[in-house]
Amino acid sequence: MSIQLRNGIYLSVVPTQKFKTIRILLRFQTKLTEEVVSKRALLTSLLETNSKNYPTQTAIAQKLSSLYGASINMYVTRKGQLHFFNVALSVVNDKYLEEKGVLEDALAFLQELLFKPNAYNGKFDEKTFEIEKQNLMQYLDSMREDKQYFASLKLNELFFHNAGEQAMSSIGRSEDLEKLTSEEMFSYYREMLSTDEVDIIVAGDVEENEMIQAFSKMPFVDRLLTPVSLYFSPEESNIIREGAKQEKLSQSKLNLAYRMPVKFDSKEYYALQVFNGIFGGFAHSRLFLNIREKESMAYYASSSFDSFRGLFTIQTGIDGKNRKKVLHLIHKELESIKLGNVGDLELLQTKEMLKNAFLLSQDSSSTLIEEAFMKRKMPFVNREKEQWLTQIDAVSKEMVVEIARALKLSAIFFLEGSEGEGLGE
Repeated sequence: MSIQLRNGIYLSVVPTQKFKTIRILLRFQTKLTEEVVSKRALLTSLLETNSKNYPTQTAIAQKLSSLYGASINMYVTRKGQLHFFNVALSVVNDKYLEEKGVLEDALAFLQELLFKPNAYNGKFDEKTFEIEKQNLMQYLDSMREDKQYFASLKLNELFFHNAGEQAMSSIGRSEDLEKLTSEEMFSYYREMLSTDEVDIIVAGDVEENEMIQAFSKMPFVDRLLTPVSLYFSPEESNIIREGAKQEKLSQSKLNLAYRMPVKFDSKEYYALQVFNGIFGGFAHSRLFLNIREKESMAYYASSSFDSFRGLFTIQTGIDGKNRKKVLHLIHKELESIKLGNVGDLELLQTKEMLKNAFLLSQDSSSTLIEEAFMKRKMPFVNREKEQWLTQIDAVSKEMVVEIARALKLSAIFFLEGSEGEGLGE
């Protein structure tokens, strides 16, 4: 159950005795736009690196060490039309220590990092700002050397051709960072603290009332929220957008994007899970067994989906000369499912693997936190353990076939490895 501490500030407590640590997530949420992504990504580094009273990384590391190895991580993610600035704290539960008050001290330190940044006269410390800005720009540039990531980004640009905020990386762009000043960043920091919707989620062996008291003391202010749908709906179009690039690589990348109508809260969501498992989500899937193993046409071949953005993708690593053959094989496997060719064994095996993966995930406090977040955002959606397992079991062959028939090819990106650059065997 979620409690509103102030207007726009929500607390959810997940009581569990599974873990000796307490995990806390503060999630700041705003509408995803091209203007905010790079700022929020840089802000994670600025707030995590130092603060007014802990001006060096060494001072922060020493403080965390004194809290019995507690950790605080700040990072950005996105879901549909929302962008998340996340602050995650993990600290050992006092119940397993002789010393008491460790959680209280950890929360005070968390508050220090969030609300007392290393900033003076309306701007972040210039030295820290320039170092972290350059670090993030270098990281973004280095990520482009990861060719699987690069191909995925280019596919996104084709699929979301008319929605730049969806096409770009969730951690921003170097060209946007280049223009930022420390004054702009501090102004945005203050805006985020005072206007973002905030979810605070605690998982561990804790008392709800104690958490209410602890977080009620933090200096959050009421905020007026403009409702934003989690879902982004891609443009309906019969055009298949294609892109290609050639580089000196030992392996080419062929990625495909399909429009997919199934949303997270729809009754077809479970059938989508099963379809993806059969088609490309597991090691026994059609793409893996038939394209990689049987035909030896791919180094890797898999599929995935994003039910908040209407996107289903196929990722492959291939020899460039086999591009047309691989496209044909992918089409052949999808058409086979559309025609109803789903075996009893692959259906059963996929369901068992999905259920096992789900049960394993329940041993992670991060999973419990994400489930609590989604329950707060979508209270009408039941993803409880028994419901999830029962609904996966209830998926029929016909339901899987309907998912396959609903996919519409929308974009293809081919990153071609140059000839003579040592193609693998």
